[in-house]
Amino acid sequence: MVRIDIQDAAVDFPIFDAKSRSLKKAVLGRAGGFIGTESKVPVIQALRDINLHLRQGDRVALVGHNGAGKTTLLRLMSGIYEPTRGRASVVGKVAPIFDLAVGMDPEISGLENILIRGLFLGMTRKQMEKRIDDIAEFTELGDYLSMPLRTYSTGMRVRLALGVVTSIDPEILLLDEGIGAVDAEFLNKARKRLFELVERSGMLVFASHSDEFLADLCTTAIWMEHGTIREIGPLREVLHHYKGRDVLAEMGR
Repeated sequence: MVRIDIQDAAVDFPIFDAKSRSLKKAVLGRAGGFIGTESKVPVIQALRDINLHLRQGDRVALVGHNGAGKTTLLRLMSGIYEPTRGRASVVGKVAPIFDLAVGMDPEISGLENILIRGLFLGMTRKQMEKRIDDIAEFTELGDYLSMPLRTYSTGMRVRLALGVVTSIDPEILLLDEGIGAVDAEFLNKARKRLFELVERSGMLVFASHSDEFLADLCTTAIWMEHGTIREIGPLREVLHHYKGRDVLAEMGR
């Protein structure tokens, strides 16, 4: 049974090359979190006092302003970051999808990148080879799949990455939204595959600024603010408190 348990966790980033604390406060203080001043080395306190327990079937939205700590929390859940204090325990196969371009090589073909990206996400070569035809049909890239990735437009790269990402079978899906470079028609097509991906996953944690996507995919929400969890609860309630209005009612939901 998949689960994520985080207890009294913090993530700190010491800034060893800081020329002055005042400069770092002026620049980094705008990015969220806090800057510790007790040590001679300035420390960015990216996450503080995080307590979270997620289980099989949870569909969780992460909301908050840019720099609130959403991506850092996702990286803590994925094991990319270790807690500076406290503990983080994750049971289950994690598929972290933070940057659609990660694991793709501009000098090789789209078909070769399908295999590499799949391996990066924890699939085997045989599993990805079985999915190539389906991914090719979804992306609608045709002969471009035989060409180097560097010849692709940004939208074409996103199509390819989305085709791979939505073909995997994750136990824990950690998703940081980054699919805005495709046209609206293709995005609607991708939405169906994204929903199917979420259905196949045991758990979803999704950081997004899109209320529509959150309403479609999530049932509960975590409101992040300055590296801490301000509120956890039903999606409608948390969005209402965060936005100051009932956004789902405005969307007719």
